[in-house]
Amino acid sequence: MVALSAATRSRGYALRLNRAALLATTCLLPMALDRVAMAQTGRNSSGAVPPHAGGKRQASAVKAASRSGLIETIQIDGNHRIETGTILSYMAVQPGDPFDPERIDHSLKTLYATGLFSDVKLDRQGNTLVVKLVENPIINRVAFEGNHKLTDEQLRKIVQLRQRAVFTPLQAQADRQAILAAYAGSGRFAASVEPKIVRLPDNRVDVIYEITEGDATLISRIAFVGNKAFSEGRLREVVDSRETRWWRFLSSSDTYNPERINYDKELLRRFYLQNGYVDFKVRDAHAELSQDRKSFFITYVLDEGERYKVGKITVESKLRHVKGDTLLGDISLRSHHWYDGDAVEQSVQAISDDVQNRGYAFVQVKPRILRHPETHIVDLVFDVTEGPRVYVERIDISGNTRTKDKVIRREFRLAEGDAYNAANVRRSRARLENLGYFNSVDISQSPGSTADRVVLNGRVSEKSTGELTLGGGFSTTAGALLNVGLRERNFIGSGIDAGISGVIAQAQSQANLNVTDPYFLDRNLVAGVDLYHTSLDNRYTGIALYSERRTGASARMGYAFNEHLRQSWDYSITTRSVYNVATNASIFIRDQVGSSLLSQIGQTFTIDYRDSVVNPHTGFVVRFGLDYAGIGGGVNYVRGKLDGSYYIPLDYFSGNHLWGIALTAGAGYLYSPDDNERIIDHFFMGGANLRGFMSGGAGPHDSVSRDSLGGRLLVTQSTELRFPLPISADLGLSGRAFVDIGSLTQAANKRTAAALASMGGTPGELNDDGIIRVGAGVGVSWQTPFGLINLDVAAPVSKGPYDQTQIFRFGFGTRF
Repeated sequence: MVALSAATRSRGYALRLNRAALLATTCLLPMALDRVAMAQTGRNSSGAVPPHAGGKRQASAVKAASRSGLIETIQIDGNHRIETGTILSYMAVQPGDPFDPERIDHSLKTLYATGLFSDVKLDRQGNTLVVKLVENPIINRVAFEGNHKLTDEQLRKIVQLRQRAVFTPLQAQADRQAILAAYAGSGRFAASVEPKIVRLPDNRVDVIYEITEGDATLISRIAFVGNKAFSEGRLREVVDSRETRWWRFLSSSDTYNPERINYDKELLRRFYLQNGYVDFKVRDAHAELSQDRKSFFITYVLDEGERYKVGKITVESKLRHVKGDTLLGDISLRSHHWYDGDAVEQSVQAISDDVQNRGYAFVQVKPRILRHPETHIVDLVFDVTEGPRVYVERIDISGNTRTKDKVIRREFRLAEGDAYNAANVRRSRARLENLGYFNSVDISQSPGSTADRVVLNGRVSEKSTGELTLGGGFSTTAGALLNVGLRERNFIGSGIDAGISGVIAQAQSQANLNVTDPYFLDRNLVAGVDLYHTSLDNRYTGIALYSERRTGASARMGYAFNEHLRQSWDYSITTRSVYNVATNASIFIRDQVGSSLLSQIGQTFTIDYRDSVVNPHTGFVVRFGLDYAGIGGGVNYVRGKLDGSYYIPLDYFSGNHLWGIALTAGAGYLYSPDDNERIIDHFFMGGANLRGFMSGGAGPHDSVSRDSLGGRLLVTQSTELRFPLPISADLGLSGRAFVDIGSLTQAANKRTAAALASMGGTPGELNDDGIIRVGAGVGVSWQTPFGLINLDVAAPVSKGPYDQTQIFRFGFGTRF
């Protein structure tokens, strides 16, 4: 009760005080303001000027101004580089303004915000506002110490501080964070950066970023939660990230990278869709950094959903003269098979290309999925409609710091003003990637000046196209070898390929100089010139007791009819020599000792429907070549060659893109009207075209000297199964199993028969049975940063009596 009374009395007393204050404010404040006004104007309450106001009027005004708190002057101290007028322009108060604390505080903050000053103080001295400044120093240079993985040039693009700019500690810390982010992006989360300042005269500083890069932050464990259909081991093969292992020293896949995690999520989605899991989702993907900041533990949380099979497939076309049933053949899916997301995308592209080839430039194909959860069946409907009419307004090229614009533009399958075509955009991107000039190629779209116009933006990232090769190796054909070469595949950004190379080996030496222009005279012409010299010692390989030499030059020109058909022509003139013939060599070889001049014109017609030129997986290629020798020179013949390859993917059966079958076959025939062809013009069999036999070691032989003689009729066939090895794909190893078949015959002609008689030989010395040779085996290819290494182990299943066999074949090269 006492406390309550005290509180009540306290509130009553406070209320009386507030009322008194309100009364004083209401009654007395206007009187005070009126007196101030009269003092400033020198008038009394009636408005008249009082007597004797002359000399005292100014003094009264000054005294009133001092009492009112107006800023008479602003004094700037401490500025050396920055003009006083510039500083005053940043301030929120000027002479004549009152000393407003809020505006003065705003001026202080504005001066700090300019980044020009390290310290700012505002003081009042009478009616003068004094601004005391300490200017930030000027940067003399920016340097980096301790960096190895990122170059100085790369770091300069990251930091914002520059030479002759104003230094601020805040920006130095921002640059520090940017450098740490760059190292984190390259997988080095243990990196540390410390900005150091070296003060110099005249208020200048050197900014040095001391960097400790640390080791790469590796992935110690990859785990999956929610997976039922596939094991963790199988899913680890799907994602691009890898757990750290000792053999991954040549790979960066075990280095943590946040961008790779997003890529892994997409790979998992595509994998499950490819295997029928229509409702699959990656619920979460998180990475935990260990306490020592040396490794990450990555976990993917999955929601697989149910697996679906394909039910009814229909195509609904709203285009005139195009019935949906006629497009069913473009669909790679089949009813009662598991749903495949990749096959759906391929079907959409195939239908689009088919319709566009029928004359409909503007078409849209949208797949619809009709789920039946109770039966785990999905019906597919492909809606084909006429899309909006869109034309290419402009093609912009960016990122090409070296390659000329025209080199890039000529690979586009669209021109400005053409109807937009998605298939041609994809083909343009593929052609640019096949050039080998760029690390990455991206073609995006942006709106044009009107709704029916689109701008294509081609962005490329240049890479080095020069090659300086200096290396060695071993080949079972040529023995130990030394390879030296200099090549530029994009000479001064023009697209011209020029190179000079040489190989010195125990059995073979060669030198080549070549220049190729893929767009000669800016037209659809491939032109090139070659100079070459080759020397081969067949005695070293053991297939014959002689050596041969070729020196010559050739000119080439080719053109493409379309994306899949092309033809090339070439003319060559070559001096050939057969020398260093052993006394016990074959009569057929001793008859041809000496030199001959070959003048030859040839052509090759190619039909190419492979999905990739470098590493084909599907499609086929067929080549037909015809050579004619006899335009001058001392040799006269016609030689025809036909070969082809057909690639069968096994993705559907294996679920792995690395499985496939390659079928290769070839045939050749040499016809000489005057029987004047030389042994070095013959076809030879073995090695690359018939594994299990030495290079050139299978076919017709001299039964006395055992020399290989070659032949005029050659037929070969190879069946090869390609498959991944049950080890980490990061090692770059792939396997193959093969069966090679071949036959070579017709080694003799009228000239060799006459030579046999003149030298006292007998027809029995020529073994030319023409039987079919067969070799079978397995092989491994290793793609290393230093080149491709091939290892084959093959056994001859069927061979002739004098064939030279080769169980083990090893080859090494630095460039292919």
